[in-house]
Amino acid sequence: MIIDRIETFLVPPRWVFVRVETSDGAVGWGEASLEGYGEAVVGAFEPIRDRFIGHDARRIEDIWQIAYRGGFYRGGPVLMSALSGFDQALWDLKGHAAGLPAWEMLGGRVRDKIRAYAWIGGDRPHEIADAAQKRRDQGFTAVKMNATAELDWIGTPRLFDEVVKRVQAAQAVGMDVGLDFHGRVHRPMAKQLAKALEPLGLLFIEEPLLSENPEGLKQIAELVSTPIALGERLYSRWDFKRFFELGAVDIIQPDLSHAGGLSECRRIAAMAEAFDVAVAPHCPLGPLALAACLQLAGTAPNVAIQEMSLGIHYNVGHDLLNFITDPEVLTTQDGYLAIPTKPGLGVTIDEQAVREVAKDAHRWRNPVWRQHDGSFAEW
Repeated sequence: MIIDRIETFLVPPRWVFVRVETSDGAVGWGEASLEGYGEAVVGAFEPIRDRFIGHDARRIEDIWQIAYRGGFYRGGPVLMSALSGFDQALWDLKGHAAGLPAWEMLGGRVRDKIRAYAWIGGDRPHEIADAAQKRRDQGFTAVKMNATAELDWIGTPRLFDEVVKRVQAAQAVGMDVGLDFHGRVHRPMAKQLAKALEPLGLLFIEEPLLSENPEGLKQIAELVSTPIALGERLYSRWDFKRFFELGAVDIIQPDLSHAGGLSECRRIAAMAEAFDVAVAPHCPLGPLALAACLQLAGTAPNVAIQEMSLGIHYNVGHDLLNFITDPEVLTTQDGYLAIPTKPGLGVTIDEQAVREVAKDAHRWRNPVWRQHDGSFAEW
């Protein structure tokens, strides 16, 4: 099984798909999506091709170590996203060759299904309630929502009351709620807001501060009983190590398309388990990224819940299930996603559809940017 061809596709709305083919015709797919930087990730595949075409595709760990220690760790999210998608594709390829799902090759299955959550939006409680009800009608029992737009250094009870009312509106229709701060909030405000939200019994608060401030995150973790979640901006087990040692996090959220793929995220999950930390993979991305997450959920005992991008506001023109021929594999039932049982990552890509849309490659950019006065505006 010698690697003969490595292709990348910029797939709308904002995804990067990876296709690896061997000299004997075996094929595997992965996802290297990096939101807003798809072209850079595609460019990062040139050294991957130079180094690994001609390599044995079955030697996944050897390939990962060569790539990472050969300099990919210096490249931050762009190079690590490329390695992530390549790694996923190799697991998919090997699984199809063996007739086994990736979780079977990683040690076997610890569960048959995993709880899933979806995003909701809205600035007013009635908008939140309507969005939450739509998710409930789709079969979800948990949602994640923005805590707030960027706030100043200190706050007022009125600002906190607005956030509380929005959360309560979602809870009123029977949803469990995770709240994402996006690292937009300064530490004095984050402490106040986390304390105000504590009585609501949230699933978690995500990125109350940026991950560049581990000491501040530790302070907030010691202040409230609400679980603290983070990890989408961390790209290896070494990035996560300090947070485990500080006791600054309760739930980690590695992104399998940014943090070294299925191989590295399985190691991150094992390291987290030693610190009694749960895993909730970050995944506002496409079907291959979600399928890889479900392979991790199948084999890692501390995976607690899974994000998915169905209907997320970024998915304009194309949605999560558009480029797979078996959408039932990624469809929730009673708030849960089943662990796929098909070979590899467990989903089947509509290759013809992918090749067709990739002819007009997307140039997606994050639609929000910071103005000189500190406020946010549309791109």
